[in-house]
Amino acid sequence: MSRLPLEPLVKRLRATLRLASATVRAALGLGDYEAYLRHRRAHHPGAPTLTREEFFRLRQDARYRRGAARCC
Repeated sequence: MSRLPLEPLVKRLRATLRLASATVRAALGLGDYEAYLRHRRAHHPGAPTLTREEFFRLRQDARYRRGAARCC
């Protein structure tokens, strides 16, 4: 009885988990904070940056505040 090598299966499982993690992070807006930090470092060095919590609160307010232009 021959065994299948586990390495390809493990690689596929890791890739699937990375994709699932990236999807969840994008849905929650978590990837945006890292992009914000990269932008601030590149274009506004030395300027103060928001904490993760401040950034998240600001994004949530912008997304869900009343009177905002929305499709529905």
